[in-house]
Amino acid sequence: MNNRLKVLRAERNWSQAELAGHLEVSRQAVNAIETGKHDPSLPLAFRIARLFDSPIEAIFDDGLAGDKA
Repeated sequence: MNNRLKVLRAERNWSQAELAGHLEVSRQAVNAIETGKHDPSLPLAFRIARLFDSPIEAIFDDGLAGDKA
């Protein structure tokens, strides 16, 4: 899943450790989400969205936009 987490974090001049502290997760978890190695749980995705005052869809892109079920 693609995401804008690194960009949003950089806009606030936060380190991965600082973002991890705000989200109450490990720095390694932030790194894994930023690099696409791990998708956040839904509750964590909501916490991220609230922290950056953005809808989840503005931060995370599953690449399925425009696909028909």
